[in-house]
Amino acid sequence: MKTALITGITGQDGAYLAQLLLDKGYKVYGLLARRATATTWRLEYLDILDKVELLEGDLTDVTSIIRAVEEAKPDEFYNLGAQSFVGTSWKQPQLTAQSTGLGALNCLEAIRIVNPKIKFYQASTSEMFGGMPEYPLQSEATPFHPRSPYGVAKLFAHWSTINYRESYDIFGCCGILFNHESPLRGIEFVTRKVTDAVARIKLGVQKDLHLGNIDAKRDWGFAGDYVEAMWLMLQQENPDVYVVATGRTTTVRDMCRIAFEHVGLDYEKYVVIDPRFYRPAEVDLLLGDPAKAKEKLGWTAKTSLEELINMMVDADIRRVEKELVQAR
Repeated sequence: MKTALITGITGQDGAYLAQLLLDKGYKVYGLLARRATATTWRLEYLDILDKVELLEGDLTDVTSIIRAVEEAKPDEFYNLGAQSFVGTSWKQPQLTAQSTGLGALNCLEAIRIVNPKIKFYQASTSEMFGGMPEYPLQSEATPFHPRSPYGVAKLFAHWSTINYRESYDIFGCCGILFNHESPLRGIEFVTRKVTDAVARIKLGVQKDLHLGNIDAKRDWGFAGDYVEAMWLMLQQENPDVYVVATGRTTTVRDMCRIAFEHVGLDYEKYVVIDPRFYRPAEVDLLLGDPAKAKEKLGWTAKTSLEELINMMVDADIRRVEKELVQAR
């Protein structure tokens, strides 16, 4: 039986990855920061809370990570923990740098100190590219130009992983994941904000939806598909960097149209452009080239954007209906 340690196990990706690894027969440990407001609802949603072992620890405290690695004795270490909301990174840049950037370095140090043979996965992000117009299709060779404190912190974590691989021969892989969503996505992210609003508008408990730049383009996939790519990276003979994406870009506007149409509504009647939601520096276009992941890992996205958005709307309708019943 293999053993895995996952930081960010209570998040969207962490929960789906834990489910995948459990299905493959792994013993799964997860790092849980007791001071965090995060709950275990995602693990409960997937019915795996009692199947994983949670260890107390924090990405900003290297000693707690060392203790977690010593206790779990993992074969594989997946670092998915971070302050991962781009909008918040402008309001809390130091916290983002510490948890998202230095947190990854702390994980690498723990591996170097305890057992350099542990295979390490770092959750890199398309936000490191910054959507430069001269590079409309972003691959592993595309130059980086992050346009948020979150992207900057992730780039530090990304290069730290490569540096530890080259300096200490640690099996460190980086998955440059483009936007990936699911019914487990946090409400602060735009896809979930949209699908939750669609459910509430359809059920008569919300009147409209306030958004910022709805002409921004993103490459959206299903998180449940993307965690398989993470696992596949650590099964290869050599560590590497991979872009994980669908290769299709869609505007926030079209994503809204898909979501509202699923319940028979016209998005133009409900979406309100609100300047409060514009960012100091916007990334206008993200489009990933997953050719390397397909060739080397045999991985392709299985879920279309339409299937993903419909899945999320349906899940949010069930959630809101349950809330209404409970409120009566």
